[in-house]
Amino acid sequence: MKKTIIILYTCNALLMACNSKPQEAKAPATVAAATDTVTNTVELTPAQLKNGDIQTGTVTEKTMHSLLRVNGVVDVPPQNVVSVSMPLGGYLKTMKLLPGMPITKGQVLATLEDPQYIQLQQDYLMAKSKLRYLEADYLRQKELNESKANSDKVYQQAKSEYEGQRVTASALREKLQLININPDKLSDANITKSASIYSPISGFITKVNVNTGRYVSPTEVLFELINPADLHLSLTVFQKDLQYLSEDQQIVCYAVNNPSEKYTASIHLITRNVDESRSSEVHCHFDKYDKKLVPGMFMNAEIELNNVHTPAVPEGAVVKWQNKNYVFLVDDKHKFTMTPVEIGTTYDGYTEIKTDLSGKTLVTKNAYTLLMQLKNSGEEE
Repeated sequence: MKKTIIILYTCNALLMACNSKPQEAKAPATVAAATDTVTNTVELTPAQLKNGDIQTGTVTEKTMHSLLRVNGVVDVPPQNVVSVSMPLGGYLKTMKLLPGMPITKGQVLATLEDPQYIQLQQDYLMAKSKLRYLEADYLRQKELNESKANSDKVYQQAKSEYEGQRVTASALREKLQLININPDKLSDANITKSASIYSPISGFITKVNVNTGRYVSPTEVLFELINPADLHLSLTVFQKDLQYLSEDQQIVCYAVNNPSEKYTASIHLITRNVDESRSSEVHCHFDKYDKKLVPGMFMNAEIELNNVHTPAVPEGAVVKWQNKNYVFLVDDKHKFTMTPVEIGTTYDGYTEIKTDLSGKTLVTKNAYTLLMQLKNSGEEE
């Protein structure tokens, strides 16, 4: 009987021991979770604060040499972009153009054919011939009228017909010039069924909207040309930064896909209106043209700003951890929280702070002491 009681007691003790093991295993997990929630907060003893020479303060306004980084796109002014069309429609006879092809001013871009070109030349030559007859008759009637050999009515009729025909001939002359046919060289021996389109600028082709054999109407845009001589950079600048910019201010820019190749430019014009995104356009002229720069290319630009009033903290207030910048905000006398911030340029011992920290107290000296203490504590845990 005693043996039975001893065995039962032993079994119960073993069962109680087995049941208590999972509860003991959960305890460290609870402590670890609590540690993770405070990984950005560090607490120092009074002795550590004194030995680490930790000093606190607030963000202050400093006059510093700053660097403004903006982005933009290469563009050309509207007057350097030309849409080519034919004032009188016709069938496209010849055209050998491709987008990107260079062109020179006066170069033949295409040739069109249409019966109305023949009719227009015929009308002009006949109007010109009739004008010569009416001019001679007008001069004759004028002489007779001066000698009272004819009536004023006959003279006025001859004058009216002559002046009306002169208007008709002038109008037809202008129409011929619209389709690039020289009326001064036109005669019955060189009437042509075709008209050529000449390039009004030097530059390159950006769009070809037609093909050979197609009929084109007067309102249709056949080609688009660009003159890159006045290529400029259009930058997008936020409203708060416009006050620091001025005309003729120098900038350095580079293509997004090739940041190693730098270009210099100067500010030419600052748009004085702000759009919905609270930004404005700033137009810059390149100091030297490069054929690698083409309209539509995205670029980044850096603008040096002198004597700019900006929020800043001493360099010792900013720490870097895993490629991010932080400051330590003061929670109380001995506790500090590491907070991410966006920084700007560093000048004369101060670092620009772009994150709004108004009214907050932070560590301004030996912040790295707190960072080492924080990370060492985390590793030990």
